[in-house]
Amino acid sequence: MPADSSLFWLFLIILPVVAFLYAGVGHGGASGYLALMSLFSFAPDTMKPTALLLNLFVAGIAFYHYYRQGYFNKKLFLYFAVSSIPMAFLGGTMEIDAGLYKKILAVLLIFAILKMLNVFGKENETIKDVKLWQGLLIGGIIGFFSGLIGIGGGIILSPVILLLHWGKMKQAAAVSALFIWVNSAAGLAGQFSNGVDLNKWSLLMVVIALIGGAAGGYYGSKKMTNSRLRYLLAFVLVLASVKLFFT
Repeated sequence: MPADSSLFWLFLIILPVVAFLYAGVGHGGASGYLALMSLFSFAPDTMKPTALLLNLFVAGIAFYHYYRQGYFNKKLFLYFAVSSIPMAFLGGTMEIDAGLYKKILAVLLIFAILKMLNVFGKENETIKDVKLWQGLLIGGIIGFFSGLIGIGGGIILSPVILLLHWGKMKQAAAVSALFIWVNSAAGLAGQFSNGVDLNKWSLLMVVIALIGGAAGGYYGSKKMTNSRLRYLLAFVLVLASVKLFFT
């Protein structure tokens, strides 16, 4: 809950918008939730488990919609997930200095900003096969930071898939959605193993985020999301990134 409890209801109004936009591109939205919680001055020790919990539900519903449309590449997913799951659990068990945590999160938010601005949105007609060692290496690195910071890693994996021509936009979205889900589950398990408790308002936040996530997953798997809203969210992420760097 924000340091100023009177702002909590404003947070709840913005939350489903963030979930809608992220689910629309096959993401759970943890980087957006963390940015939003940072702007509303949530306690750092509640931010990571809350973001991972919201990720589980929103990424799950996003994956369902993309899977139904036939965009899921099982082989591509497995190459990344085999190493990412244990590394996400390991990252989730580790404690990190609050100041360093904010700086790392601020840097990772840059990926989210670039993704929302469609910097990585160009597709290539020639799709290359990912090698097993490449998938294991990239999946393990992303998985570790996912558990450590409290994100699912899709905001990093999607750009990698597109930049290296391992899949098209909606294939990347489908793979990232399930990748986010398994990493979030592993990271949250690591958090629980350390005795971390969820915020008492977590269930309410899940329900509200699911409303936005369900709508975003449905429309994102069938049509483009609203570009103006993407730019608005990117602006919010820029504010959050700056706030994290200088606080």
